[in-house]
Amino acid sequence: MQKLLSALFLCISTLAAAQYETRFEKSGGKETPTYQEGIAYYKLLAKNFPQIQFSTKGPTDSGEPLSLVLYSKNKTFDIKKLKAQGKAVYLINNAIHPGEPDGVDASMLLLRDIALHPEKFPELDSVVIAIIPFYNIGGALNRNSTTRTNQDGPLAYGFRGNARNFDLNRDFIKNDTKNARSFAAIFHELDPDLFADTHVSNGADYQYIMTLDYAQQDKLGGSLGKFHKETFLPFMYKFLKEAGFEATPYVNSWGQTPDKGFVQFPDWPRYSTGYAALFHTIGVMTETHMLKPYDQRVKATYAYLHGNLKVMAQYRNPLLQMRKETKEAVKTQEKFAITWQNNKEKFTEIDFKGFEPEYFPSKVSGQDRLHYNRVKPLNKKVPFYDTYEPLEVVTKPAAYIIPQGWFNIIALLKLNQVQMTQMDKDEEREVEVYYIQSYDAPKQPFEGHYWHTNTELRTENKKLKFRKGDWYIPVNQWTNRYIVETLEPKAVDSFFKWNFFDTILQAKEGYSAYVFEDLAAEILSKSPELQKSLEEKRKADETFAKSGDAQLRFIYENSPYRENEYLRYPVFRVLEK
Repeated sequence: MQKLLSALFLCISTLAAAQYETRFEKSGGKETPTYQEGIAYYKLLAKNFPQIQFSTKGPTDSGEPLSLVLYSKNKTFDIKKLKAQGKAVYLINNAIHPGEPDGVDASMLLLRDIALHPEKFPELDSVVIAIIPFYNIGGALNRNSTTRTNQDGPLAYGFRGNARNFDLNRDFIKNDTKNARSFAAIFHELDPDLFADTHVSNGADYQYIMTLDYAQQDKLGGSLGKFHKETFLPFMYKFLKEAGFEATPYVNSWGQTPDKGFVQFPDWPRYSTGYAALFHTIGVMTETHMLKPYDQRVKATYAYLHGNLKVMAQYRNPLLQMRKETKEAVKTQEKFAITWQNNKEKFTEIDFKGFEPEYFPSKVSGQDRLHYNRVKPLNKKVPFYDTYEPLEVVTKPAAYIIPQGWFNIIALLKLNQVQMTQMDKDEEREVEVYYIQSYDAPKQPFEGHYWHTNTELRTENKKLKFRKGDWYIPVNQWTNRYIVETLEPKAVDSFFKWNFFDTILQAKEGYSAYVFEDLAAEILSKSPELQKSLEEKRKADETFAKSGDAQLRFIYENSPYRENEYLRYPVFRVLEK
């Protein structure tokens, strides 16, 4: 009888598990679900397991809302209550590039396994899982089998661009898309302690199925950066190796073969991990290798996600404490790096498992082409240049003032939890003012913008009038890094760089030269200092000396008739409280 009952129980368990079999499993690891199939699957899990909650959040450019799936072992889904209970929050973002759907399948399998066999996942006693099943819904709906030209599976997949053809992994600062704004709301609601963004890599060939792309230690800074490099990453590399998926840092070797070494990818704030770092969250992009079979890539991603649960459970208390301390420390931090450079003199020597690069004539062009010989594995130590140092550093002001007309900037600051107040009366204040001296702009757009680079500034201290309703933003908050790195115009991903303030770069008024001639002469007669500056510039610049128009422009730009707003950066630094 006991054997009969055991057999019956096994049969019932098998039937129960069968209803949760995914398209990936049914296809033998060759297919990934459509957007509709994936959402239906999560809704089924949420319906049948009270530890799982499925909810819809903000809108996306596709017209479909972002979905969020939570797994909470104690069936509490209020994030504030969970944090008060000491739970760590783990956020997984999938299908930011839907042609790279490894995380879509890995997350479905992991959550299903947790739901069916919670006893195998004791980590969930202290960790809450949050999953965005499909971030780029528009791209997921644009399903095809050709746009990932070199990738080994799945049979069909989504497209990299979203519904408006934006690459969402360049949109975390500029927030051009509804997707990015809805993500920010979710991110700040969760305030995750660890973040994973699942991808598939392009580039060189090598032996690894999994590579990891993550925030630099130097940018995370302090105890959090040290923990990331010295504890978290070694744990994950060891776990992945024991799981059968030995990994290496993301192979960022564009322009050369990786056997010569490579530089750690710079995770600027436009990217998901760089954005997370602004808010003191460790973020990692899993980058499986495009030339490895799809089933292996999904299993490697599953192993990574599982390993994250284990490392979070083991180091939960120190991780939560470090994040708390870092948030406090940044409130009084005085100096902030706004641009970084890789130190080519410092490197970590790593064991790298690649393939021998070879060159032979192309059958297409007859020119030498690169080929990685998979029958000649290459195992050698290579330099990994993983030290980034500040290139430009600013001292924070006591506050910034932004005139109320720049409502688009204010909306993004509020979205990202920046605290600010509106002035309750008109007043004059002493502020530090930036003027844009010069900048470069490209001929071709990048993600819908003509980036400003090589920006040069002139700084003046002035008394300016501000109006009731203008915004005062104190720089004494745990969001200080976001504040400084978006509002300082020379920062690598500042709002100025992304063209948010381009209207100040065009003069709105001017003069008629034949009329201004007489006024310019009068201005010079009353200003010996300007006359002297004009003469010095004539002597120093022969072209200027031969141009009457240039000299008139010089006088105009240095006269009271010049537009105050032209080239004046409309974010003002308050140096004293």
